Amino acid sequence: MLFPQSPAAEKRAAFRAALRSGKLLRFPGAFSPLVSLLIERQAFEGVYISGAALAADLALPDIGLTTLTEVAARGRAIARVTSLPALIDADTGFGEPLNAARAVQEFEENGLCGCHLEDQLQPKRCGHLDHKSLVSADEMIRKIRAATAARRDPNFVIVARTDARAEEGLGGAIERARAYVDAGADAIFPEALQDESEFGEFRKAIAAPLLANMTEFGKGKLLAARQLGEMGINIVIYPVTTLRLAMKSVERGLSVIREQGTQESLLASMQTRAELYELLRYEEYEKFDRDIFNFEL
Repeated sequence: MLFPQSPAAEKRAAFRAALRSGKLLRFPGAFSPLVSLLIERQAFEGVYISGAALAADLALPDIGLTTLTEVAARGRAIARVTSLPALIDADTGFGEPLNAARAVQEFEENGLCGCHLEDQLQPKRCGHLDHKSLVSADEMIRKIRAATAARRDPNFVIVARTDARAEEGLGGAIERARAYVDAGADAIFPEALQDESEFGEFRKAIAAPLLANMTEFGKGKLLAARQLGEMGINIVIYPVTTLRLAMKSVERGLSVIREQGTQESLLASMQTRAELYELLRYEEYEKFDRDIFNFEL
C-alpha cells in the first residue's frame, strides 16, 4: 500500500543480477515520485534520478548547487514508492572523498540501488556543455575507493562517470575509465560520446558494464534502445525527458488559459481524476480505512 513489497536490499540484488544478464536496462528519469509510478507501469527496468532535473525543479542551474541533503531526500521520496531499482546522480560526490563516502551511505540508507560520481571539478557543468574542467584521474580514483569502501550493501552499484571525451579525447576517456574500473567502480558512464562508433570503441576497451546517456539537445546522437542493446550497452538513461515533456505541456496549457480564460479545451490532453486515483491505488487504501475512499466519481 504505502510502500512496495520489495525492500531495498532485494531491489539492489535484482539490479546486480540484471546488470549481469547482458540485456539493456532502460532507466527513464523521474523528477517526482508520481513519475516513477508511471515508469514502473510502462514496464521499464529502472528509474533514474537526474541531478540536472532535480536542480531544474528547484529552479537552479546544473552547476552543483544542490546539497546532499536535498538530493538524498528527493531520492528517498522517489525510490520508496516503486519496486524498480533507482539509480541517482551524485554529481561530484558533494566534496572530497570523505563526502562521497558519506553520500553513498546516505543513499543506501534512503533505499537507492546505486549512484554515479563524475570526474569534474566543482563547480561542475552539464555534461553536454563546453569548457568542462576535470579533476586528476588520481583524485577521482580516491573518490571511487572511498565510495566503494563506505557501502555496507555490496550490491549497491557505484558507477564512475567520466567527462573526459571533450577535453582529453576518446582515448583519454577510455584510459580514465580503465583506471576507474581498477579502482573498484562497478560500471562506467562515458558522458557525451558522439555516435555509435565511439560507443563501440568504449565497449571493446572496457569489460565493465556501460551506461549510455540519451539526453535530448546534447552533443551525442540519440540512439534507439535496439541499437544500444546490439552494441552491448548495459544501461540507458533518459534523464530529463519527463521533465521536458511536463514543462512544455504546462507552458502550453498556461498559454491557453491566459488567452481563452478557461482550460476547457485542454481536458482531452490531461490525466483525468480517475486515472490519477487509479495510479495512486486510491481504492486500495479503502481496505485499510473505509472512511478514506467513501465516494464515487
